[in-house]
Amino acid sequence: MTVTPETVSSTAPALRKRRPPEPAAGTRRRSLRPTLTGWSFILPNFLGFALLTLVPMVFGLALSFMEWSPWGDPEWVGFENFERMFRSSTFWIALWNTTYYAAGHIPLTIVVSLGLALLLNRTLSGLGFFRTAFFLPYVTSLVAVAVVWNMLFNPTSGPVNQFLQFVGVTDPPGWTSSTAWAMPAVIVASVWRDMGYYMVLFLAGLQTIPTELYEAARVDGANAWQRFRNITLPGLRPTTFFVLIMCTVASFKVFDLIVVMTDGGPGRATKVLSQLIYEEGIREGRFGLASAISLVLFVLVAGFTVLQFVIQRHREDR
Repeated sequence: MTVTPETVSSTAPALRKRRPPEPAAGTRRRSLRPTLTGWSFILPNFLGFALLTLVPMVFGLALSFMEWSPWGDPEWVGFENFERMFRSSTFWIALWNTTYYAAGHIPLTIVVSLGLALLLNRTLSGLGFFRTAFFLPYVTSLVAVAVVWNMLFNPTSGPVNQFLQFVGVTDPPGWTSSTAWAMPAVIVASVWRDMGYYMVLFLAGLQTIPTELYEAARVDGANAWQRFRNITLPGLRPTTFFVLIMCTVASFKVFDLIVVMTDGGPGRATKVLSQLIYEEGIREGRFGLASAISLVLFVLVAGFTVLQFVIQRHREDR
């Protein structure tokens, strides 16, 4: 058969794929309804995030390059706020104190909360009471927690030093009145307050691990440490990752507990970045400098968070 332009043009319509029929108006409305329902749930939260978080973040970023006080208009100064910040010894002390606090608070909180979760993830009499008792400090007023711990750490009449003297320590620490022991005292109080919340998260993770794995490990002769290392820790990996992220963010943003317990003292021994932001912005009215410090804090938290995500993904790919 000879192919000619006429034959091609005559057979082309037959070779074309037919378009599917257009959906009816009622079908389109029914398919659009779940989408609108989903947006109706998401939109209020998104609007709240945009108005209360996203817009202030963008405004704070722009403000870090400006000089603005309550008595004048914003003035563009470029990197002058960052130069002033890096020349300030108080900034570097606050940065070190923030890192010191996070390095002590994060591992201690995870270890203690995981230990409590393992202890309370079994059949015990009064189990509900103990779980509630350990969680109660997290919902207690933080001012009350700080005041009570200040009383406990009182160098002369506090029960902590009285106990240390009773067991033979002749020169107990000065705790919140000592530049060397003030930050450890804050870390201890913070761990005590936060451990109940993360204990609940670890309890939820432990209850998702199948009990058949432990029974099979016992039959194979695995001891308690081997069961913990080969079953519990791998099973808790998603929960541990979430706890690590939440605890890291909370540690770098610590403010209220330190303000009530030590107010950054004695001297500058417990002054952290969030307190420095408050002092520069609210007390001194240097909003540009405070925004520059807050930008550094944001980059620090974001950097540690991204690093943890990269490490977690690397572990999952292995």
